[in-house]
Amino acid sequence: MELLLLSVFVVLALASALGWAVDSRDGADWSPSADGFRVDRWH
Repeated sequence: MELLLLSVFVVLALASALGWAVDSRDGADWSPSADGFRVDRWH
């Protein structure tokens, strides 16, 4: 059982490190533009 929990944790950590995890904040710093491309709101 402990091995299963450890393997799930390792898989999640690896996916997060590789950018595969979905974060609800991913689109927070972007706003739509007139031509449909995402524009950084801060620059």
